[in-house]
Amino acid sequence: MFYIVECSYNDPESEAEWNAFYSQQKLPALISVTGFTTSQRFRAVKSGCPVYLAIHTINDADILSSDDYRLKGGGNFSRWQACITDWHRNLYAGEGLAPALSCDEILLLSAKPVDYLERELGYQGLEMAAVGLDKSPEYRVAYVLPVKIASLFTDIPGVYLYEPLTPQLQSAEKGK
Repeated sequence: MFYIVECSYNDPESEAEWNAFYSQQKLPALISVTGFTTSQRFRAVKSGCPVYLAIHTINDADILSSDDYRLKGGGNFSRWQACITDWHRNLYAGEGLAPALSCDEILLLSAKPVDYLERELGYQGLEMAAVGLDKSPEYRVAYVLPVKIASLFTDIPGVYLYEPLTPQLQSAEKGK
């Protein structure tokens, strides 16, 4: 199961500090929550979608209402809340773990399969169906692409490209 959080941030003066907090404090706190197995943050390559994206692999939806999540879930966002916009949270059913992207890869998210990627280039998409929280969009497909190929898809409506901001964090539970 994938827990995906998307947002934009509207205060350039504090954005670097907020990003440092999110990447250096919140993600490690989340990955310490029992049931979180992977976590990684991304930034949009182009406009037209929320600027920031975090993808977490979790064991099940109940984790988000657990005491462990409430106690260790990454600290308090109240300091930053007024600057966070276009905020969405979704739970998606999907197979396996969220892909771990390196700095020379791009995450392509689409509301439908990208035939050219699958048929012509042989890329396999990770299919995700919304099962909780905002449930919008209801369906997504994620592809991991080399940076050099990603530029071919920048102008396709409904396709969003994200570069990794952090390496993927993995819990000790990942292998279980």
